[in-house]
Amino acid sequence: MKDTDPCSCGRPDARGRPLPYRDCCGRWLEHFDDAPAPDAQALMRSRYSAFVLEREAYLLATWHPDFRPATVEFDPGTRWLGLEVKSFRPIDTDHAEVTFVARQRDASGRAHRLQEKSRFVREDGRWYYQNGDIA
Repeated sequence: MKDTDPCSCGRPDARGRPLPYRDCCGRWLEHFDDAPAPDAQALMRSRYSAFVLEREAYLLATWHPDFRPATVEFDPGTRWLGLEVKSFRPIDTDHAEVTFVARQRDASGRAHRLQEKSRFVREDGRWYYQNGDIA
């Protein structure tokens, strides 16, 4: 993905157009060590982009260690079609929930819709994905 391409998470600018990758998820995906996502919604969006771009290292680094799998596997031929954030709910300064719908098409052409209420925690100034409930 080029820096000027529309970000895969679809976050819009003030005019309703998708932000460029460099101004959206790219700033966190490309610079995780020194520029963590500022809130749970930004982290969730950047994790969606990481799935689109198959960035296993970013996904593992942003997964809370208590819940992190050993690896992340990507299904060959999967095409991600879009993300819709349904709600973003800060619980307190260090906990939040984000409900989203992600759409994808598998290698056979079948469309899938994943709806999840995700839980996030902030530790030492960084947000981490904990887990979620799939609807």
